[in-house]
Amino acid sequence: MRIGMRLLLGYFLIVGIAAWFVLSIFVQEVKPGVRRATEGTLIDTATLLAEVGREDLLSGNAQQGKLAQAFSQLHQRPFRANIGGIHKVRNEYHVYMTDAQGRVVFDSAGLAVGKDYSRWNDVWLTLRGEYGARSTQSNPDDPESTVMYVAAPVVDNGKIIGVLSVGKPNSAMAPVIHRSERRILWAGGALLGIALLIGLVVAWWINRSIGTLSRYADAVTTDSPLPLPNPGSSELRKLAQALENMRIRLEGKNYIEHYVHSLTHELKSPLAAIRGAAEILAEQPSPQVARRFIDNILVQNARMQSLVEKLLAQARLENRVEIVPKSVDVDALFARLADARSTLLTAKNITLTCKSTALCVEGDAELLEQALGNLLDNAIDFTPEGGAVQLAAHEGDKQIHFTVTDSGSGIPDYALTRIFERFYSLPRDNGLKSSGLGLAFVQEVARLHQGEITLRNRDEGGVMATLILHRPFT
Repeated sequence: MRIGMRLLLGYFLIVGIAAWFVLSIFVQEVKPGVRRATEGTLIDTATLLAEVGREDLLSGNAQQGKLAQAFSQLHQRPFRANIGGIHKVRNEYHVYMTDAQGRVVFDSAGLAVGKDYSRWNDVWLTLRGEYGARSTQSNPDDPESTVMYVAAPVVDNGKIIGVLSVGKPNSAMAPVIHRSERRILWAGGALLGIALLIGLVVAWWINRSIGTLSRYADAVTTDSPLPLPNPGSSELRKLAQALENMRIRLEGKNYIEHYVHSLTHELKSPLAAIRGAAEILAEQPSPQVARRFIDNILVQNARMQSLVEKLLAQARLENRVEIVPKSVDVDALFARLADARSTLLTAKNITLTCKSTALCVEGDAELLEQALGNLLDNAIDFTPEGGAVQLAAHEGDKQIHFTVTDSGSGIPDYALTRIFERFYSLPRDNGLKSSGLGLAFVQEVARLHQGEITLRNRDEGGVMATLILHRPFT
């Protein structure tokens, strides 16, 4: 399966699970949400009607009072309303009123007058000054026939003289609930469809970008490689750059192979000359002729030795990836560095301070000496006559810090970002430039020792170079 399709499936699975959870929560909240809103309207209605029915209850003839007359006219006056696509054609409220003992004195349906409702929760609680509400099935065999009642007290002079309860069938709210659920489900389906479309576009884009990189990688082995593509993403761009670096390294190795072939070709000539001279010497020519051919052999030998040494140096530079660490005494290392540069220090009247330490490190003693020597040479070159240079080492958090500090002019700001580039060099006081390979060599030694090299300007003047060695070289 292609990676784009895997990403698409994973993405759609996550979106689908998230949508299922969200939709299920929304759908589950529709019904109780609608019922809570309806309950709020019921309590408002019950409170209002309780004020209207108070006079009827005090008169003792609630069946003929204003509340009864209003409901009688309401039942005789049909109405039509279109509420967001839901058609309402009749009043669905059921209202009854009880006296202080809980006996029904008025019923809008005319069915419960005279009955004792004092044990119903809406009446029971309201008569005791609490919030009264209940939900009861009008048909015990039909769970969908529940009616929600909310009661309000009928109060006269601060005393509860009765209860007015307003009920509404939950079935009247069913169309609103079903419509809301359908809309939520439709919206969820549209969301999943849009998510799938976006996933398909992303998968196509990823497959296209990876395909571009694959074609570029395949072209690396051909004689006409493609230019570096732009996949359009930072991560894929890094991968493309890594492939480009690999191509450059492969081309570098091809260059070395070509160089070795050229070197082999160059060796044929001196070898042939040496062989020819040896054959002539085997014939025991005159001393003058023999001396000439012996000199020729020596010249050709020196030529081959120079070529071989350059080849070995190139091979070490290109192929060395690790070292064999050995214990190195830091004090002895500092002493060798100071002795090797004593003449130069005396000539410039520079004071070199080597802080004594009892540290030992694990590493390549020759490489460490060459790296610290390069740093020390730079410090001496940039320190004016009569200045001071310090060589120190201390142990940190699982690290060894070698520091070389000078009192020179420091590194210019424009050179701070380029100081480790190969062949980049700053002019010395004598106007000359170095090869620009010293710090690059130090950086390579730091890499082989799993460490790092940093240079920073000191506030008091000069530069501090720090060579840090990490475990296991400490």
